[in-house]
Amino acid sequence: MIRKFTALVLVAAALQACATSDRLSYVGQAPPMTPIQNPADLAGTGPSQLPMPVPRMPQQRYAQNSTANNSLWNANSPTFFGDPRADQVGDIVTVNIDISDSAQLNNTTNRSRSSAEDSDLTNFLGADLTGFFNDNIDPSSLTSLGSSSSLAGSGSVNRTESISLTVAALVTQVLPNGNLVIAGRQEVRVNNEVRELLITGIARPQDIGSDNTIAHTQIAEARISYGGRGHLSDAQRPRYGQELYDILMPF
Repeated sequence: MIRKFTALVLVAAALQACATSDRLSYVGQAPPMTPIQNPADLAGTGPSQLPMPVPRMPQQRYAQNSTANNSLWNANSPTFFGDPRADQVGDIVTVNIDISDSAQLNNTTNRSRSSAEDSDLTNFLGADLTGFFNDNIDPSSLTSLGSSSSLAGSGSVNRTESISLTVAALVTQVLPNGNLVIAGRQEVRVNNEVRELLITGIARPQDIGSDNTIAHTQIAEARISYGGRGHLSDAQRPRYGQELYDILMPF
């Protein structure tokens, strides 16, 4: 137990040292922004491994034989000059995030129980045992057991969330069934506070609108993160010692 506690303290100290050194690296300066990197790394360490149907032959983006004779119109394109919607690795798609959720729950529990047991021993195999016990023991009431318990609990949840954001994401992978793996990150720095928006997920090409936009509700396995770092976020976060105390303290 002491070894585990010592190891935990050492790990927490190492994490605190790393985080402290990171904050110390920009004392008196604005927090640094994340450099541009491969968007595929946002979704994981490599290509997504998901259950897929039998791969089919990829279709050409603009089929040459899809135009009628003596016609400039492409039957597979919603526009005259081509389809502007993202469908290949490297294409950009705009994601509209509009979250407006509310939940209200109320639970009440009441429980009570009582029990009583009495026993006597005045006769046994026809013999009268009333004189067998001394004057301090009443054979008509040898044992008397009773118990009672009660429980009353109540809980309520009242939550409201509202987020309205727009972010451009990049197609990082085309799955064998044609679905698109998208990932995007947006950072905005105001004074000494950096706000970061991160989104990853899987989208169907047919759900992308003609204006090359898609709603977050149409993205499967969506991961949306909106947070920040900087002076304000650091002031609102408890110290590492307090976090460690809250984790280890059992009461």
